[in-house]
Amino acid sequence: MHLPFTKMHGLGNDFVVLDAVTRQIELSPAQIQWIARRRFGVGCDQVLVLQAAERSGVDFSFRIFNADGSEAEQCGNGARCLARFVHERGLADKTQMKLASLGGVISLRLEASGQVTADMGIPVFEPVRVPFEAKTQQVVYDLDIGARHVQVSVLSLGNPHAVQVVDELSDAVVSSQGPLIERHPRFPRRVNAGFMQVHDRNHVGLRVHERGVGETLACGSGACAAVVAGCQRGLLADSVEVVLPGGSLWVSWAGEGEPVFMTGPTVTAYEGIIDLDAI
Repeated sequence: MHLPFTKMHGLGNDFVVLDAVTRQIELSPAQIQWIARRRFGVGCDQVLVLQAAERSGVDFSFRIFNADGSEAEQCGNGARCLARFVHERGLADKTQMKLASLGGVISLRLEASGQVTADMGIPVFEPVRVPFEAKTQQVVYDLDIGARHVQVSVLSLGNPHAVQVVDELSDAVVSSQGPLIERHPRFPRRVNAGFMQVHDRNHVGLRVHERGVGETLACGSGACAAVVAGCQRGLLADSVEVVLPGGSLWVSWAGEGEPVFMTGPTVTAYEGIIDLDAI
């Protein structure tokens, strides 16, 4: 079976996009792992499968598969890329749309500048809803990572995040500490681990270890989670430039009970065909 695909990215956070609106697509975890494998497959952080709307009030649905074959609930940069994909493919003649995933609905707007803005929804802090094992809801939690003790802000934006503030981003032990936080027993569905350096109230640096992927060049929901965490700690203003290894996202949050907005670029890199029979 030959499967057409589009390779896209948001600041280097890259995706293989599959159109299941116009054709039926069913992939096994092994096939997803092969597609995502760099140098041997196409290579990507996540495989995104766009589908027809499965509920009223939305334009499309989509599924998110991590490089390890596991399914994720939400992906901010992926949703922004899909908005570009829908527009470029002529699947919808509009610059504003709503996409639904396992993590909820994201409202998206294609800007005249070429960038895409995502309404990521209202952050969730209740531990049981993240999910995170804690007796009470707090702004900062103590977390034991092996022999080390760290403090993290925990929240969900359709997917779980644990954000810690570091003094120097270049010294952050993302490769060693990220996997330990991701699979910490207090996170029953695993978690995205963010490492944030605050430069001033409107600028932060961020690195993110994503569930089922590892460190990525950018993470949209991770950028939003970092800004929310910084605002809750009183460190940040309500509009922040988040500088990731792949570039900048602009995130704004008016406070508890309000949605988080994220704006940034999307790129269509190339198109191709996957021979599933060769996998």
